[in-house]
Amino acid sequence: MTLHERVEQALDTIRPYLETDGGNVSIEEITPDNVVRLKLLGTCASCSMSIMTFKAGLEQAIKKAVPEITGVEAINLTDMNDPNAITPGQI
Repeated sequence: MTLHERVEQALDTIRPYLETDGGNVSIEEITPDNVVRLKLLGTCASCSMSIMTFKAGLEQAIKKAVPEITGVEAINLTDMNDPNAITPGQI
């Protein structure tokens, strides 16, 4: 199984939760140094909880399932400075 397929499998464990709220996620690329770049889709792209979803859900699921991944980035995550953003420390 390829690295890409293994990351997709990890994301599939989170997708039902995203889809419940009208969102999803896609892999934009996996860099040569094993950094996964994700794009949040649907309501996830503009949700104030996207930072939490990303850190507590997507990033953890990928790193747990595919330990050789060195980092996970979202190309369209809600900005930490957005007044509506909810960060992990706020819950």
